[in-house]
Amino acid sequence: MRSVRDFLFVALLAVGCDKPTTATPPEPAGATQAEPTATPPEPAAVSTCDTRQAELSAQADLLAKPWSIEQHLGKNFPDGKVSWLMKQDPYETYVVKSGATNFGRCDDSGCYLFAAPTAVIESAVEKSRTGATHDAAVLGQALGLPAKNFEGPLRMMTLDLDAAGSCVRLPMESDPGVWKCATAEDKDCFKFGGYTSGNVPEVMVINAPVAQAVVTEIP
Repeated sequence: MRSVRDFLFVALLAVGCDKPTTATPPEPAGATQAEPTATPPEPAAVSTCDTRQAELSAQADLLAKPWSIEQHLGKNFPDGKVSWLMKQDPYETYVVKSGATNFGRCDDSGCYLFAAPTAVIESAVEKSRTGATHDAAVLGQALGLPAKNFEGPLRMMTLDLDAAGSCVRLPMESDPGVWKCATAEDKDCFKFGGYTSGNVPEVMVINAPVAQAVVTEIP
């Protein structure tokens, strides 16, 4: 939190000056001084970013100006919970069998994961249900992502950002896992600004711990 500046009043004493001094009139009775407005603390998910991710977050905020990750989280993730979906087979292979500690695509700087508000994911899954299973095309359309990403049994992961202590920022085109648009007409590809092509809010989560995620089966 940015500290409030103290104002230091220095009394100037004029020695040997023969000019009269002007007294400062007293404040009117009942007058009160306006209290300084404290700057609200940034979300914990932002303050936990390391130096490298903090730099990238600042770059993303500059590109998105006047929008920022703090505004994005406040508007679209008010409860601090994010969710994402994985196909069952990749989940078993890359998370369970490998004994992964973090979700996402990993490199030397961390593990990168796209996530959306939990309420949005839950709503999209519910609308896509067709009896005992789900419709991948309906789910993909709702989330602004290719339907093939949601074919077959799925796993939905939910994470409380504050409890997890993961770094969160606006996604960037240089992030691992980004599908870049080849032409201006391309759909279902990355669009900078914190929203999918289907206008679903998204964030980049760095080092989302497997141990703290709640996993739900989506047949």
